[in-house]
Amino acid sequence: MTIGILQPGYLPWLGFFEQLQKSDVFILYDDVQYDKGGWRNRNKIKTAKGNQWLTIPVRVKFLQKPLIYEVKIDNTSNWRKNHLLSLHSNYTKADFFKDCIGIFEEAYNKEWEYLAEIDIYFITRIAEYLGIDVKKIKRSSQLNPKGDKMERLINLCKSFGADTFYEGYAGKNYIDDKMFEREGIKVIYQEYKHPVYQQLYGEFIPYLSVVDLLFNCGPKSLEIIMNKPL
Repeated sequence: MTIGILQPGYLPWLGFFEQLQKSDVFILYDDVQYDKGGWRNRNKIKTAKGNQWLTIPVRVKFLQKPLIYEVKIDNTSNWRKNHLLSLHSNYTKADFFKDCIGIFEEAYNKEWEYLAEIDIYFITRIAEYLGIDVKKIKRSSQLNPKGDKMERLINLCKSFGADTFYEGYAGKNYIDDKMFEREGIKVIYQEYKHPVYQQLYGEFIPYLSVVDLLFNCGPKSLEIIMNKPL
């Protein structure tokens, strides 16, 4: 059994969903410290002028070292309206805009209190659209793993009987492979080859939010994410 463990992000990139698809169990690691300037509350879309950030404002006191699931959204600005307007203005001409925009209209019509809640909502809804089994998605905050940094990851793997841990490429910088091997767990690092697909606005830009792929490629999106020939 293969397990994937990733922090939830806002409208994640393609490689996030590749890890989700390849995992038998996929844990959203939402009970670790929130990182400033990371991908928890922002991502990029493509516009006629290049990249544009979509950022959810948050109320964070970093000295308190909040966990991801504890972070609250700052709803004093109308960021939801702005994000939806950005999607409309930049993707209306995309082939599958009408097919996908309802996912976002539904979400942005609701006022969210916690960042993790909207992140996980979008991850789940987008996974459903892609045809990925969302029953495999779990939250670490509901599993209460014990131990230090490596022990928590190992215990999460063991709790589901996983013999393979599918980790992001950046994990090579901090994962202790030998600790996992001693527990009978093989660590495989993602080496994602980013696909090139049809985009609006000229030259292809990689590493955007998955929303760019959804609006442009619709029902073919999962095959493109998995680098399958169309």
